[in-house]
Amino acid sequence: MKLLASLLTAAALAAPALPAFAAGETPAKPDLVKGQASYEAVCAACHGADGNSSIVVNPKLAQQHPEYLVKQLHDFKADHRVDPVMKGFSMMLSDEEMNNISAWLAKQPAKTGYATDKELVQLGERIYRGGIAERNIASCVGCHSPNGAGIPAQYPRLSGQHADYTVKQLNAFRDGSRKNSNQMVDVAAKLNDREIKAVADYIAGLR
Repeated sequence: MKLLASLLTAAALAAPALPAFAAGETPAKPDLVKGQASYEAVCAACHGADGNSSIVVNPKLAQQHPEYLVKQLHDFKADHRVDPVMKGFSMMLSDEEMNNISAWLAKQPAKTGYATDKELVQLGERIYRGGIAERNIASCVGCHSPNGAGIPAQYPRLSGQHADYTVKQLNAFRDGSRKNSNQMVDVAAKLNDREIKAVADYIAGLR
């Protein structure tokens, strides 16, 4: 499943992943010291001191691919991903600060999570690994890898993500309130409530 996060919880098609640069110009190398300082000032209260949120509806950001985090921050800022709280925070950040914060978060070890429902997690594993062929629902492994590590610069890391956050994002894709990934809108539209909960529980235990 091409999710998001949250981060957060998805690779979006509606806007470029990174700000454009003039011909021959390259972005400055991220400053991890500044990134940590900016993160602590702006993000830590909701996402934890090290990016491992203890609030289950707020995504774990530690060890997330930096390109994905930058993409989501730009989407919040441009209203391609609608969230009044994140809109306000993203408006406070320059492109340089976004890059610094995302690079610092990518270096923070993600804490493991746990599945909680034995029956549901078995269903979640079947969907995550094999999809649902009769309903044209693709498996999640092609984009997010068997262990949920994702693909850098393309698809986000999912492993260990809070199940409540994953459920929230899949529901948002399904009901159209989150639109910044056409792929995930298509997938979530075909899943029922039990399947969403099952996949989210399985993802929480991936490592």
